[in-house]
Amino acid sequence: MTGQATAPHTVRRIGSPAAAALADLAAMFDDLQTVLLCCERLVSEVRPGVGKQVDEVVVESLWTTALISYSRCFAGGERGMGLTEDDVEGLELQGEKLAWHRMLRKLKKHFADPAANPREEFTVGVAVAEGKAVGVAITSTRQVPVDEQTVRQTGALAFALTQLVDARIAEHQATVLTGAATLSAKELETLEEIEVSGDGRPPPGPDDETPGDGGGATS
Repeated sequence: MTGQATAPHTVRRIGSPAAAALADLAAMFDDLQTVLLCCERLVSEVRPGVGKQVDEVVVESLWTTALISYSRCFAGGERGMGLTEDDVEGLELQGEKLAWHRMLRKLKKHFADPAANPREEFTVGVAVAEGKAVGVAITSTRQVPVDEQTVRQTGALAFALTQLVDARIAEHQATVLTGAATLSAKELETLEEIEVSGDGRPPPGPDDETPGDGGGATS
């Protein structure tokens, strides 16, 4: 994501529609970066290896996070900044990219369903012997786990969308700066100041826990 080369003396909050849209794009960029990080971790987790034992909990956690983060980029929202299927179609990628995109959206519904187990489907039956019910049998069908190829193709799609969003961020940054440049020094002073730490993140609030403050769970 494009950033300024020099640190400003102060940062003032801009409430224009263009600034709000830029914030949406920044959140979208972060979600796509999360998808890429999850895919990177997943490749190392699911790649076959001699004597390697796959941690199914880690794999499901990473894959679910990737699917939810990816799908969130296509949420409509009031400002209409969400990605669309036209954006997917316009990517310079080979293969059935739109079909892959739709599959990911469908998988997200499956893995994020609050009322269904995404790992196994359970069935209850009656054990029968000599024409009589002698017990209850609970059987399950395991879902096919995600594989390395699926992860890599998802990562390729997310990376291409990241480049698209990054370009839009640059355009909106220019628009916001152009609008802010028309404000006088007095008008700029009336804008709410945003405190930022050295790494560009807002400082912790009064209710936030800090390391070593004695907060958190105890054992």
